Amino acid sequence: MSSRAITATLTEEQRAFLRDNPYVAVVTTLRRDGSPHSTVVWVDVEDDGTISFNTAAGRAKPRHLEKDPRVSLIVVDPQNAYQWVAISGRAEMTTEGADGQIDRLAKKYLGKDEYPWRNPEEQRLSVKIRPEHVDSSGFDDQ
Repeated sequence: MSSRAITATLTEEQRAFLRDNPYVAVVTTLRRDGSPHSTVVWVDVEDDGTISFNTAAGRAKPRHLEKDPRVSLIVVDPQNAYQWVAISGRAEMTTEGADGQIDRLAKKYLGKDEYPWRNPEEQRLSVKIRPEHVDSSGFDDQ
């Protein structure tokens, strides 16, 4: 079996669903013992189909991803549980653009220009996921 990652592509309709709606995502990382750890995050999507979320150094998600970069994420329309997009892949973390990203996400999810719970002691991280697998339901172009 090849160790090469499979690359999946989001459709334009799936990208718009993630980009244009303030629907939270549930992201799952793997603890050191291999058990899943799921939390709610705000999600962002870039034009190239990279999915990302924001967190801070020292939290569980970055610790887990440093040990094992495999991650999955699902976004469900809260008004229609049968419309959803699930993505799995490998995460890469960066500080580049992370402060700006949390402010953009605060605008999308809270309608605020700046993230209101900013802790100046925290180092923000942008976690980027290049989809290896995409599953979805409720889209016309499947």
